Amino acid sequence: MVCALGAAVAFGVASVLQAVAARAAADPAEGAGGSGVDARLLVRALREWRYVAGLGLDGVGFALELVALRSLPIYAVGAALAASLAVTAVTAARLLGTRLSAREWWAVAAVCGGLALLGLSSGSEGAGDDHGGTALRWGTLAAALAVLAAGTAAGRLPERSRAAGLGLGAGLGFGVVEVAVRAIDGMTPGALLADPAVYGLLIGGGAAFLLLTSALQRGSVTAATAGMVIGETVGPALVGVLALGDRTRSGWAPVAVAGFAFAVAGALALARFGELSPPGESPAAAAARVPTSPK
Repeated sequence: MVCALGAAVAFGVASVLQAVAARAAADPAEGAGGSGVDARLLVRALREWRYVAGLGLDGVGFALELVALRSLPIYAVGAALAASLAVTAVTAARLLGTRLSAREWWAVAAVCGGLALLGLSSGSEGAGDDHGGTALRWGTLAAALAVLAAGTAAGRLPERSRAAGLGLGAGLGFGVVEVAVRAIDGMTPGALLADPAVYGLLIGGGAAFLLLTSALQRGSVTAATAGMVIGETVGPALVGVLALGDRTRSGWAPVAVAGFAFAVAGALALARFGELSPPGESPAAAAARVPTSPK
């Protein structure tokens, strides 16, 4: 659980560092009313040490996520990663002067309480020794391809539902990554090259980043992030329980369910922190930066 929480902290702090760097890199001559993706913003941001530090934290977070997924139930890791929004919210309040409402502070408390319950109920070790079977490994590849196809279709939805649909697709793609990490059986080069779960991981992760970026370009950040949180937590958690043998400590299942619900509900209430952008920046300009959920 320590690795999962460490990943959440790394992702959450990275989001704020990247937002601070993007503000510092913004060209005042371009004003706040510009539109479109400005590749020059990314080039300038890469000259900012805080942006590079944020990318480094993204890498650390991803490594910690991989370790956590190999040793903990997926439901615990997924909820912990969604908690990165709480870390982002609190860090933004200090570094960016973002004001959190009373409702959002309660959401932060709900996330922390939910994670505490999950930590107690999941015990000292998870079910990471169960990799499913051949059907599950091929299933992750099929699911990754399905996410890519469904995401393409979601991009054609009406504007009001497009961001939520793309965000949900991104979350499902990240969920495929979570399941694929657990499904991989054998870490030798030959075994990895022959394992369909590896290709499911790569395609699912790539599709997730593509869909999330499109969601942030084309609609509400809150709707996109809410869809992503649901997609990357609920589905993978069910797969973990049904196909990978994820269990709680004896008699603690109700506590785990309550903790998962509190953590996810709190994350949904903090969905507006899914992408921190300078005041007046358009969703398209915000999308020129690296998405804040690099899982």
